[in-house]
This record gives sequence, structure tokens and C-alpha cells, in this order.
Amino acid sequence: MPSYLLTGVAGFIGHWLARELLDRGARVAGVDNLNDAYDPRLKHWRLRQLQGHARFRFARADITDREALAAAAGTGAYDAVFHLAARAGAPQSVRQPVTYIDANAVGTQNLLDLCTARGIAKLVLASTSSLYGSGNPLPLEETADTSRPRSPYAASKKAAEVLAHAHHHLHGLDVTVLRYFTVYGPAGRPDMSLFRFIRWIREGVPIILHGDGSQSRDFTFVKDVARGTIRAATPLGFEIVNLGSDAPVELREALRIIEDCLGRKARIRTAPIQRVDVPATWAAIGKAHRLLGWKPQTRLQEGIEQMVRWYEEHRAWARQLVVP
Repeated sequence: MPSYLLTGVAGFIGHWLARELLDRGARVAGVDNLNDAYDPRLKHWRLRQLQGHARFRFARADITDREALAAAAGTGAYDAVFHLAARAGAPQSVRQPVTYIDANAVGTQNLLDLCTARGIAKLVLASTSSLYGSGNPLPLEETADTSRPRSPYAASKKAAEVLAHAHHHLHGLDVTVLRYFTVYGPAGRPDMSLFRFIRWIREGVPIILHGDGSQSRDFTFVKDVARGTIRAATPLGFEIVNLGSDAPVELREALRIIEDCLGRKARIRTAPIQRVDVPATWAAIGKAHRLLGWKPQTRLQEGIEQMVRWYEEHRAWARQLVVP
């Protein structure tokens, strides 16, 4: 039976990845510090969905604390580490850059050292499309320039990638870096646009739309991302791979789909585009198909319908979540 260490297990993607691994018969040792980067009630809800499973073990620890991380990992052997623990969100990173560097760069180095110390052969590192910035041609290839990040968040994730490469070169650790593109789905982060739009429209609150809504995003459904992340645990040496939908959609079109699913119209307040924002993201996913045999399966309409159903089922408490 395969066994995995998964950091950030109470996070959005980490939660769905853990569920998929457990459904496939694996053992999962989950680590999370359950911080307040966004409303922790959502993290605790995700964790409760996993804690009744016989093959799931949880330890609360901060990956920036080497001793706590080592204790959380225990003494068991792991087939791979899925490193999803991170501070996410470009706008928030402008206000707390040091926190992002600690979590995303220092924390990643601690995981790399743990892998070598424990003889773990494979690390799958979650990264982000934010590295591509706004100057690269679309669709975005993994070879595009990532040397000009637009936020401390993107810079900290770039640091994680190059630290992983250095570790691979020096110690032979097999690393697959996955650059995720605008992941969405049920129980998603409340600071992400689709969750915010659903919450605000359902509760009759005016939504805040930065710009005119013509920005396009390569929305990628979380369960598709979980499948691709598991496939990335295969030996590849060192590779960087995009996981995206290859089907960018304008924000105003995503908003229209949400309105249709809820049967309600949005009241819109416009705000200036944030400096960390980019006009468009669009993943080239040929490498993911070639190396991982992966393609997205979920259309945006279907994914938003699942988000809306989740929100309606959990509305009694979900409507109380703090939305930045």
C-alpha cells in the first residue's frame, strides 16, 4: 500500500488531493499549521472530512519549524512527498512579504532537507502560474520567462522552484514542479474570485469587480488538479509542468454562469485593477499530456455548478466566512 506525506492537507487543493489518494487506497500523513491566512473555519471543515478515515493521520505543524516538521513526519517511510503547504494570494503578499518568503522559500527548503534525511526519493512541489507575469506570449509554455515576478507571492514561489532544482542537482532528489492555473471548486478559498462572487450574489451583497471583467483566467477544476498531481509522483528527474484547463474564460463570462446557476443577478461595484493582476492566463498543457498522460475533464459550467451546490448545502455556516 503506497504511503505519502502531504503538506497543506487542510488547504483547498491539499484537501481534495488527500481525498483522492485515500479513495485510491493509499495511506496519507497530513501536515498543516491551520493558520489564519483566510478564515480557518473552512480549513477545520476540510480536515474533519478526512479525520475519520483509517488510513489518514494528521499532525499540526508549521513547515518553517524544522523540528516540528520532522516530528510531524514521524518515522515511517514514504513513497513521495506532496508539498502543497504555502502562503497563497498575490494581493495579500504585498502586505506581508516576509511571511510569504518564510513559508514558501524557507519552508520548501526544510521539506527538501527532510526528503534527503529520510531517504524519500520523490517530491511533488506545488507552484503557480503567477510566475509567468504579463509579458509572455499565450498560451504559456513552461519555458516562458519567469524572471520578472509581479508580487512577493510569485517571487517566493520562484524561489521554491529554484531551491528544488538546486537540491535535485546536488542530492539527486526527483522533483516535479506543478504550476497550477486558477484552481477552483467546492470548499475553495474565500479570497478567490469565484467563491467571492457566489457568496456575494447569493447573499445579495454587491460584488467587487476589479476592472471591466475582460480579464481572462484559465480556470482549472480542483479534482482535475488532484488527478494530475498524483500522476506527477512518477519518476521524471526534474520537470516543470503546467496544470491548466487550456480554455481561458473572461471573468464577466464566469460571472454570468454563476448568475445562471444561482438564478440571481449580481449587483456590481467596480474597482481599479490591482497592480499584481495580469490581463490573461492560459496554460499550454501539451507537456502534462505527454509526461503525465493528463488532460482536464471538467467544463467551467459543471465546476461552477458543483461550487454552488456545495455553498447551498453548507450555507448555514459558509455565509459567515470572512471574505477578504
